[in-house]
Amino acid sequence: MAGDSKTEKATPKKRQDERKKGHVAVSKDVVMIATLLGTFIMLKALFPLMYRTMRDYMIKYVSLAPAADTLSDYTTGVYWDTVIAVSKAAIPIILVSTVLAILGTGIQTKFLFTKSNMVPKFERLNPIKGIKNLFSLKSLVELIKNLIKITILSIILYQIIKSDLRAVARTIDKNIMDSAVFVLDSIMDMVVKVSIVFLAIAGFDYFYQWWEYERQIKMSKHDMKEEYKQTEGNPEIKGRIRNLQRERARSRMMQSVPTADVIIRNPTHYAVALRYDIEKDSAPVLVAKGQDELALRIVAVGDEHGVYVLENKPLARGIFASTKVGESIPSEYYGMVAEILVYVYRMNNKIIE
Repeated sequence: MAGDSKTEKATPKKRQDERKKGHVAVSKDVVMIATLLGTFIMLKALFPLMYRTMRDYMIKYVSLAPAADTLSDYTTGVYWDTVIAVSKAAIPIILVSTVLAILGTGIQTKFLFTKSNMVPKFERLNPIKGIKNLFSLKSLVELIKNLIKITILSIILYQIIKSDLRAVARTIDKNIMDSAVFVLDSIMDMVVKVSIVFLAIAGFDYFYQWWEYERQIKMSKHDMKEEYKQTEGNPEIKGRIRNLQRERARSRMMQSVPTADVIIRNPTHYAVALRYDIEKDSAPVLVAKGQDELALRIVAVGDEHGVYVLENKPLARGIFASTKVGESIPSEYYGMVAEILVYVYRMNNKIIE
């Protein structure tokens, strides 16, 4: 159906709901590049420390071997020395990789943490859905990206090996430290070249993930109507409530008509009922007003209760437009209304003090 096609941008509420579910745009390539670069930079910076740690470890146990009478004497303390040596060499690299992975993901997701992704979703085990995902646009894009990565990586590796093949062979004549530094420099050279190209792929992937996310959370007009009903309430129900409130307000207003001193009409389109209690009111008060059918009802109720009704088109229109029910009339109408009230009081034998 046309109404079910998702053509509308997601509303703020929809985005918030998707975020609560853990559904946000994240590029894994951006995280991978940040982690790769950071890890190898840290590896190069810490390499001297790692080399000394492993060298001292090897020297210690190689030198202890001739003096050991039994195997148990030789292996005493080897466990903790091994743990310490490996920790010094590996833990800084692991920590940097972990921190960079967290930062790379957190910056993209604004450090979103949700438990919804921890709940097992058995619909993911659906083989039919899995087959459909294999032939989706997202899978095709991932396949193309991976092929490009493999091709670029192969070309760069081939060029490095081809250009450094003789230099690698000469490392046989060098000491371990110099050989290791050469190999590490070659690896860093490869990582930098790969990262430069992969940065472009990561940039493309980031914008693709954002585009795909926006496409997935699009809403149909029906979805927007349903969301509006949930947030603002059903328009039909709200309309009924407003009508009911208006009816009750009219009913209370009609109950006040008998308390009026005069009703001014025009002659059928507008009617206003005014009350003036010398002890309570500082000025005449509008107790009821109506237009067309409601105006006729006000006049009819006034007639039933003996309220004086007169016709004055400009005054009826002016008070109707300028005054709310329960409020005093504007001062510009004091003179005209006062004359009418004096006339009504005299006719009803009321005395104005």
